[in-house]
Amino acid sequence: MAASVRDVAAAAGVSVGTVSNVLNHPDRVSADAVRRVTAAIEQLGFVRNDAARQLRAGRSRTIGLVVLDLRNPFFTEVARGAELRAAASGLTVLVANSDESVDREHTHLDLFEQQRVAGVLITPAQESLPQLLRLRERGTPVVLVDRESHDRAFPSVSVDDVSGGRLAAEHLLSIGRRRLAFIGGPTSLRQVSDRLAGAQQAVATVPDATLEFIGTEALSVEQGRTVGRALAARAADARPDAVFAANDLLALGLLQALVMTGTTRVPDDVALIGYDDIDYASSAVIPLSSVRQPAMEIGSTAVDLLTGLADGTASEPRRHVVFQPELIARESTTGRQAE
Repeated sequence: MAASVRDVAAAAGVSVGTVSNVLNHPDRVSADAVRRVTAAIEQLGFVRNDAARQLRAGRSRTIGLVVLDLRNPFFTEVARGAELRAAASGLTVLVANSDESVDREHTHLDLFEQQRVAGVLITPAQESLPQLLRLRERGTPVVLVDRESHDRAFPSVSVDDVSGGRLAAEHLLSIGRRRLAFIGGPTSLRQVSDRLAGAQQAVATVPDATLEFIGTEALSVEQGRTVGRALAARAADARPDAVFAANDLLALGLLQALVMTGTTRVPDDVALIGYDDIDYASSAVIPLSSVRQPAMEIGSTAVDLLTGLADGTASEPRRHVVFQPELIARESTTGRQAE
């Protein structure tokens, strides 16, 4: 049977209250009491019951983070940034993967609420946010990560994806490409629709340029390969001469398919750019141009907003932090290693 606080108190020859103070407020007890209680804890192998302590306090020292796809290194970096900043405040981050599923997202949020987390960071899988509103109404602060809500009802940390989409398309146009294609989906994801909108804005400024939309079911390497094989099978004059993929995973899958078919050269026949600038982008067989997002800063800033809400120190309860993306040009568009 696991040792209890009473067992520790008996072994140390102190009261249960003294043990509690050693665990939670060591500054209130003598050095001798701390030494005796610590020795008893080590001897008995006592593990404190944080669950019970959190129930008494009404709130845990844990933050829930729900991301769209943990296979995407972008979200891994967001989680890293959140964990590092949370640890500095004595908080722990629990990461959950919705896999772009609204049902899975709801399940994770229900679990986090049952655990009485200190707050929730989330990249929602849908535009409608009724469950998040209910969560906040019941006392759990919420911060949106990598997107804003339409009505700006929640504080958020995001990147200007419209600007990012425009940067990508402008880069392709600047190297002389005119038959552009945008690959991504589902468009119900704000990130996808915003990046597409930015690309459309850029193409609209060039009279002889066109933009074809090719939808995908997910933002994955597998979907990229599928689109890549379909493009390679087209006649040369029916194929786009440049592709903007909604994220790097799609772009890498597309690159793999084009390289393996051997019939379509990158960037000679098709220039290719992705989005996120994950680590794999620079190390691809043909280094991938991409639009960079500051992933770790997004995660750490989201934690700052959340802790301000949780402890009541937030000067702007609905603050929106928007980072600007950065174009990273590499061989998949330039045809040479960019300086």
